[in-house]
Amino acid sequence: MLKVIFYTKEICSLCDDAMALLHMLQNDYEFEIEERDIYTNDKWLEEYQLLIPYVQIKDIGIDCEHMDMEVLEQAIKEKS
Repeated sequence: MLKVIFYTKEICSLCDDAMALLHMLQNDYEFEIEERDIYTNDKWLEEYQLLIPYVQIKDIGIDCEHMDMEVLEQAIKEKS
């Protein structure tokens, strides 16, 4: 099954919106979401602090500036 890694933090409205998009896409596509709080890992914090919400789908990374339903759906379709 396809794994979508979702980098996030607590109290992040953009993250909440992105997670809602992923949950909507789960109605049409089979994938699991692995949620990672960037404040639990120094490497994640350094790498994604300015990019969250950040989604990793195999070799595709989608940052907060490019996060929308079409981009997420295309990445999930491509990697499924």
